[in-house]
Amino acid sequence: MTLATRFDQLLAQTTIQITDEQRQQLLALVEMLNKWNKAYNLTSVRDPKEMLIRHIMDSIVLAEHLPQQSKLIDVGTGPGLPGLPLAIMMPDTEFTLLDSLGKRIRFIRQACFEIGIKNVTPVQSRVEEHQPEQGFDGVLSRAFASLADMLSWCHHLPSEKGKFFAMKGIYPEQEIEQMPTGFKLDQSIELNVPELDEQRYLLQLSKTN
Repeated sequence: MTLATRFDQLLAQTTIQITDEQRQQLLALVEMLNKWNKAYNLTSVRDPKEMLIRHIMDSIVLAEHLPQQSKLIDVGTGPGLPGLPLAIMMPDTEFTLLDSLGKRIRFIRQACFEIGIKNVTPVQSRVEEHQPEQGFDGVLSRAFASLADMLSWCHHLPSEKGKFFAMKGIYPEQEIEQMPTGFKLDQSIELNVPELDEQRYLLQLSKTN
């Protein structure tokens, strides 16, 4: 079975609306990730069909829950996950993809160039050292750190009304209880990722002051 056929099977299990161009770009991203992975070890997932589930579907299911036509930052993005798939799905949203490792940022730059992704700014920096001129509408993290660490390291990144979006596996009850003061959980959304036999949650948090 081709990668494209497999992708279509997965998409058919969702209500995600996707254009032909977006589909081609996402498939090209998997092929690039697979190619670069052999030399640069960007992800522990080796099989491109598994990448479709764990990297592409796992990322694009977030799109409907994020602020549209906004400015978002993906902190600790690694090889651009979930930022690159989301940038493809949300072309009217500006994405900053932040990571401290040069090889990951080089991959993101090259992917944007080869695939034609125009709404991404890659930044190589530690998150606590990144000082944006303007705050972001949303600060996104996927398996980046505990909620307490995420909020303390990223507290300076959102705008006044900006939100934090943390992607989690098992529902992190203990992490929610241990959140620093000055933050609250707005909502928790259970995500359905086709053929992924693990839990996925998206937590939306905001500052209370």
